[in-house]
Amino acid sequence: MTDFPDGILYSPDHTWVRVEDGEGTVGITSFAQDQLGEVVFIELPEPGRSVTRGEPFGVIESVKVVQDLLAPAGGEVLTRNEAVVDNPALVNDSPYGDGWMVRLRLSDPSEIEGLLDAAGYRSSLGTEAQ
Repeated sequence: MTDFPDGILYSPDHTWVRVEDGEGTVGITSFAQDQLGEVVFIELPEPGRSVTRGEPFGVIESVKVVQDLLAPAGGEVLTRNEAVVDNPALVNDSPYGDGWMVRLRLSDPSEIEGLLDAAGYRSSLGTEAQ
């Protein structure tokens, strides 16, 4: 069974956000990294750039596919995870830990109200996550 920790919120686009004090740490879910396979390249925005909920904020490439990363919430990029840019396999090894992508200053914290908790995300996947 794929891992979906509590305490973070999930988007239908298979990204997650952990919100603390008006800031959000963003990454992709364990389900997404499992579907992608071995991640070989990640392109992330520079600090200071604005991202919009539901819009691409970066690109992830695996041995199978190249895919846009869609923002689960909008805001200003405070920092990006240089470790994951240098070592994309961190996404496969630790999607909720060392494999995070960016930290945002949320522009509209109410945007997270439409995101799913772990049980809701698991349910939205149905049998895909089995």
